Amino acid sequence: MSITTVLQAVRPWGADACDVHVDGSTIRAIVPVGSAIPDGATVEPGDGRILLPSFSDVHVHLDSTRMGLPYRPRTGGSTLWDRIMDDRAHWRSAGATVAERATYTFGRMVAQGATRARSYAEVSVDSGLERLEGVLAAREAHADRAWLEVVAFPQAGLFLEPGTVELVDEALAQGADVVGGIDPCGLDKDPVRHLDAVFALAEKHQAGIDIHLHEEGVLGLFSAGLILDRVAAHAMQGRVTIAHAPSLASGHPSVPAVIARLAELDVSVTHVALPGRSALPVLALAEAGVRLGIGEDGQRDYWSPYGNGDMLERTWQLAFTQRFVEDPLIEHALAIATWGGASILDTRLARVGGTLDRPGTNVGDPSELVLVTGDAPAAAVMDRSPDRVVVHGGRVVARGGELVPG
Repeated sequence: MSITTVLQAVRPWGADACDVHVDGSTIRAIVPVGSAIPDGATVEPGDGRILLPSFSDVHVHLDSTRMGLPYRPRTGGSTLWDRIMDDRAHWRSAGATVAERATYTFGRMVAQGATRARSYAEVSVDSGLERLEGVLAAREAHADRAWLEVVAFPQAGLFLEPGTVELVDEALAQGADVVGGIDPCGLDKDPVRHLDAVFALAEKHQAGIDIHLHEEGVLGLFSAGLILDRVAAHAMQGRVTIAHAPSLASGHPSVPAVIARLAELDVSVTHVALPGRSALPVLALAEAGVRLGIGEDGQRDYWSPYGNGDMLERTWQLAFTQRFVEDPLIEHALAIATWGGASILDTRLARVGGTLDRPGTNVGDPSELVLVTGDAPAAAVMDRSPDRVVVHGGRVVARGGELVPG
């Protein structure tokens, strides 16, 4: 495949400047600044910006976003079920369709540096497949700018409302990529039945699995253990994700053993960089070799007023909530937000190899890249300049926070 773009005078992970040649799938060459330009290649001046693998938002709910719409005070209650019902009561009157809102928000994510994402789409007796269809429309609208994996997500559980399992089955037939699950003990209150259904659907559709696990403490660790048992029994190593997982932050004596099993069975974890008792043990996960990615979760939706589509800002939040102040640890937060998430979406990519690993900008790596401004990678996280260039499939798709037309 011929070289499509030459990124001139860029600094991979803040190292010395070089020129980077990319084609439609990979980084083909790293050469001295000013080297010959291959015939037909487009030149993109890097001007000394830092070259990173592009951001990967691996936990986002594009079906509930309200980005681009007027601010709305939050009305949801304090419990998970309160919030689910509050979303249900209001999503149809948002002022724009799911497809319009999801397409706008995904575009803002790409413009700010994310070319890989995993979005949930609620599938329930309330919404049917309407919210899924909206997220699939966003995927199609930006298909030439980014990859989007879609989870058929039973937000209200699988068995509280008859017909939900059948709807998830249909969603997977209609284009969803991943089977979702949620709190098998806390919501459906029947973990065996819930997980049996999730794994059966995954087997039927040859799909991956992504389970929201809000359950805390011993209960959450119990559910995690049941998930891990099924991963082993169904030989689904590398195809299952546990989202949130605050039980890993509980300090319970069994946490190290659960983390070791996550690594052994290649079960990934996604985090939304929450503080306090929900702040995951990021360094312990890294030391064990668990695939870890982050995401923005909801974006100014009915659940929370936070979120603006900027994964560099969420990287700052991860570093801040983890109390990272040393440059290597702030850079590790960047590695999680970029390559960490990418390795969850494509487990052929190597895991982040500890807190000092800086993957994603070597010859042979995917041509999914972002140029950010800063004296050093840690400075880029602190400053979060909008001066960025985003590369997908070897071509520039955004500059300065705006999508490139066409």
